[in-house]
Amino acid sequence: MAVLSNGLDDKTPALTFVTVRMQSLPIRIGTRGSKLALVQAHEVRDRLCAACGLAAGDVVIVPITTTGDRITDRPLAAIGGKGLFTKEIEIALHEGAIDLAVHSMKDMPTVLADEFIIETLLPREDPRDAFISHSAGALQDLPHAAVVGSSSIRRQAQIKRLRPDLEVVMYRGNVDTRLRKLREGVVDATLLACAGLVRLGLGEEITAAISIEDMLPAVAQGAIGIEVRRSDEALRLELQKLNHVPTTIEVECERAFLGVLEGSCRTPIAGHAHLDDKGEVSFSGMVLAPDGSAAHETKRHCLAEDVVAAGEDAAAELKAHLKPEWLA
Repeated sequence: MAVLSNGLDDKTPALTFVTVRMQSLPIRIGTRGSKLALVQAHEVRDRLCAACGLAAGDVVIVPITTTGDRITDRPLAAIGGKGLFTKEIEIALHEGAIDLAVHSMKDMPTVLADEFIIETLLPREDPRDAFISHSAGALQDLPHAAVVGSSSIRRQAQIKRLRPDLEVVMYRGNVDTRLRKLREGVVDATLLACAGLVRLGLGEEITAAISIEDMLPAVAQGAIGIEVRRSDEALRLELQKLNHVPTTIEVECERAFLGVLEGSCRTPIAGHAHLDDKGEVSFSGMVLAPDGSAAHETKRHCLAEDVVAAGEDAAAELKAHLKPEWLA
């Protein structure tokens, strides 16, 4: 698999410690401790055991609480962005407390420390956003000035773009918390990722899946990635057995797009790539004003081997439209 990113942002100290050792058992999987994260970690464990002939006890799951998990009363943009869900896990990987880390790829920064690599991507689940409401069948059916809860500035901006009359409020917490608040009438509707709901066995909670054409997803939404130390060659070889090439191609395109835009949780950016059965990729990208009052879109069509260049080229086009106030 090609490297998705390498290096660090200017706020993160470089990690240079390198270990060289053969993989021993048990293999320790680091993950966030949320219900969804644990479901994803168990999927990785089961696939790894099946592919490598390991017993269940040969692979253990190590839950790790991240800063993003601890702080739930403020928007991510106000406390540091995507790295809040990965920092503590990567420290454990760096220190050798775990052997690999399982991530929702939409939470991953586009730049990784040189010692780490995203070695494997599992088959992608439905990348669309889910509309959930007990009073309307779709976003366009909500009454005037209805309240929609969302912690994602991408979703907030696209909701306001489609329905400027709606009130969009900050709405953090795990999936169960958000669904409970919806039942209690705190909001009239909310949006979550279809992928997470399906993986949790909560697909019946989805009122309607919003089409890609109506709402572009977050970059890499629905994809699970496995991060490992670059030096752990034996383990990397085993993990390559799990890699899903179509998902890898799509995610590389999307993350190349995001990387050029230097997007963070302060910038509404959306992107989606689709690989067809002919080996061709269609990509759509968008940047928006946080209030949804302006949006700029672009599309690319390319062969699978050209996805990184296509993603970067699409981003370069849109980068000229980014306004300083959108990044504040």
